[in-house]
Amino acid sequence: MNYPLLAAAALLLTAAAPATTTVAPRSRTFLLTCRAVVPVQPAGTKALEFWMPVPHRDKSQDVRDLKIEAGAPYIVETDQYGNQMLHLKPATVPTAPLTVTLTAQVTRREHLNLRATDDHAPAETEATDPNLKRWLAPDRLVPLDAKIKAQAQEVVDKAHATTPLAKARAIYEHVVSTVTYDKTGQGWGRGDIYYACDARRGNCTDFHAIVIGYCRALGIPARFSIGLPLPAEHGKGEVKGYHCWAEFFTKETGWVPVDASEAAKNPAKRAYFFGAHDENRVEFTRGRDLTLTPKQAGPPLNYFVYPYAEADGKPVEDVARTYTYEDVAGK
Repeated sequence: MNYPLLAAAALLLTAAAPATTTVAPRSRTFLLTCRAVVPVQPAGTKALEFWMPVPHRDKSQDVRDLKIEAGAPYIVETDQYGNQMLHLKPATVPTAPLTVTLTAQVTRREHLNLRATDDHAPAETEATDPNLKRWLAPDRLVPLDAKIKAQAQEVVDKAHATTPLAKARAIYEHVVSTVTYDKTGQGWGRGDIYYACDARRGNCTDFHAIVIGYCRALGIPARFSIGLPLPAEHGKGEVKGYHCWAEFFTKETGWVPVDASEAAKNPAKRAYFFGAHDENRVEFTRGRDLTLTPKQAGPPLNYFVYPYAEADGKPVEDVARTYTYEDVAGK
């Protein structure tokens, strides 16, 4: 038997086989502090109710040492999407500002789905989402009418995309190429797909309204998540605003993370953000048009990232909020 020839043949076969490199996701551990202050309500107010999103545990996020300080008894509830929220309703309306402080140690892992760009990589593994049908349905500001469906179809036809993965990729590339990250003027920030499609500018909610709406219009489940962004540089500081992102689902890949607005802001990471969410974030809630637990008196929330309060069933508009983080050294 010619062992050198066999060895050479085996080497050639190995070289010809596509290699999939296992990439260890990056992670980041930090102390998160969320503080809300509800101002004193006008005399005669009969009832005050308060909700605050609580960061949850999932495949990409660990939450430890959760501590809550509040001026009234509270309970942490969970809604139909797995979102956690603090709820309190004082027995009597406070005569001083109501302060609620949440602290936790959060470890956020980079969410990678290599199958999005490599047919030979393993598919994303995640328990079946019981809300898959919901992620095919419209949102109040993301209708799936004939106009939106026609726009989505035009995008994928132009790209000659025929599979769900190729269609989602075409939608992502279209949005990143044609929408500008621009928070000037009015109308941005609501995740209104018609505004975003017409103005071709906005923030993360507007970018992902198009991504999610077009995917759903073509029968591709897509879901919305929102939380806080952290600067890439480790340290400590205050987080001034929110950030949101998206995922879409195919049977071949599982859930694929995308962040079209970050890709538009940083073109060098355009390829990265199709199939990845970096570790510089913390997720609070998933979904839009949210009914809180227990149910609020007002309409469903467009999205739930900031504290929400009602006085006598009407939204309290001037709830103050601050968010700070401090990276944990060595983690």
